[in-house]
Amino acid sequence: MAKDNKTTINVQGTAISILSKKDDDYISLTDMVRNFEGGGALIEQWLKNKDTVMFLGVWEQINNPTFNSLEFEGIRNEAGSNSFYLSAKKWIETTQACGLIASAGRYGGTYAHKDIAFEFGSWLSPEFKLYLIKEFQRLKEDENRRLSLGWNLNRTLSKLNYRIHTDAIKEHIIPMLVSQEQASYVYSNEADVLNMALFGHTAKHWRDANPDKEGNMREFASIEQLLVLANIEAMNAEFIRMGLSQPERLKKLNEIAIMQLKSLVNHGGIRKLTDDNGKS
Repeated sequence: MAKDNKTTINVQGTAISILSKKDDDYISLTDMVRNFEGGGALIEQWLKNKDTVMFLGVWEQINNPTFNSLEFEGIRNEAGSNSFYLSAKKWIETTQACGLIASAGRYGGTYAHKDIAFEFGSWLSPEFKLYLIKEFQRLKEDENRRLSLGWNLNRTLSKLNYRIHTDAIKEHIIPMLVSQEQASYVYSNEADVLNMALFGHTAKHWRDANPDKEGNMREFASIEQLLVLANIEAMNAEFIRMGLSQPERLKKLNEIAIMQLKSLVNHGGIRKLTDDNGKS
């Protein structure tokens, strides 16, 4: 299971934690109210509001297939009365909600999915909400930029090593006076040695299995796969110069690829290329 990531943004002098779980981001409501009069009690006051309950219910019905709608109906009917009380923990336990997270401990508190946190921000202060959205967007843009830079860097390394790879093929495998067509076959055949070592199939097999995708399978590779590809391209060039046969090189490169991917990815779980049937 992927580990949750926690980052922090600063909104009008308040440090606010962002918890990333899978593909969703949860913002700390506990941090959001830290510099507002009333502090943590504001969260429960907001949850008592009938409009809040309606909003939370609609959000869960849209996003949560296991949401307990029957229990929600009971809460909705009580909401707004003087005796009505609702905490984040009670809401989660009663309705199986996933939009809020309530955890104890030093780093605990109440977190809400970004959609819900922005709604809570409106209730606290429209100005605070706008600054919150601005800082959150800046964080996401920065994360996307770093991801893109990392991917492009590894793609560039792969291309540079491919030049080393093709030069080795030209010097040690392709004999003199062959046709351009024959040379192209040797190059593509050697490229598939790398494809088989890393991805487990040839470029043609991937194209046949993914007719709706544009480009080649390397364009859909993960950062980890591209980094390993750059490494085994350089190694294959050396193996070619050493005079190793293609079967020998494929076996060695496959062992190296597996070892390096296991080192790069937590628990050995790699993001595999898949065909339309979801099979690698």
